[in-house]
Amino acid sequence: MAYSEDHLGVDCGADAGPLTWRERLATALPWWSAGGAVLLLDFGSKHLVRERLVEGDILALAPFFNLVFFRNSGAAFSLLADAGGWQRYFFVCLAALVALTLSYLLTLKHDRTESFAYSMILGGALGNALDRLAFGPVTDFLDLHWAGWHWPAFNIADIGIVVGAACLFARALRASANDA
Repeated sequence: MAYSEDHLGVDCGADAGPLTWRERLATALPWWSAGGAVLLLDFGSKHLVRERLVEGDILALAPFFNLVFFRNSGAAFSLLADAGGWQRYFFVCLAALVALTLSYLLTLKHDRTESFAYSMILGGALGNALDRLAFGPVTDFLDLHWAGWHWPAFNIADIGIVVGAACLFARALRASANDA
């Protein structure tokens, strides 16, 4: 099969031919934009917290929800927070690798759930990476709690990552149920 210089030779199914660069960009652009929205919401909310609160502040907004200002030099649940500083660059490099992979995957045709999931994870990974590059530790400010038990503080980027992962998990469960 001969391809024009425009074609990439990426097959997207039995009935689909290879995608052109334009088709791949058109496929990815809405999902890159959704990831960018997560990134912007995360960056803006962290900026407001850093500007308006003092580190360690706790502002009760509801019986189960506080606005706080904590810095997390580790990953989820403060994993590797006391590792001595190398983890900052490790997590930035990991986020860059994830972002590059997801950016590429979003140029391929997927169902909406998978594309949405990738875009949420992309925005979250870039949000926390940007925070690490600019400030070192990640700014966490959302605190859910009940009866004296607190979930670890988190941010908008973390929400994007968790929502994306949950969508991928639900999609995998749905696919395995359909195969059974």
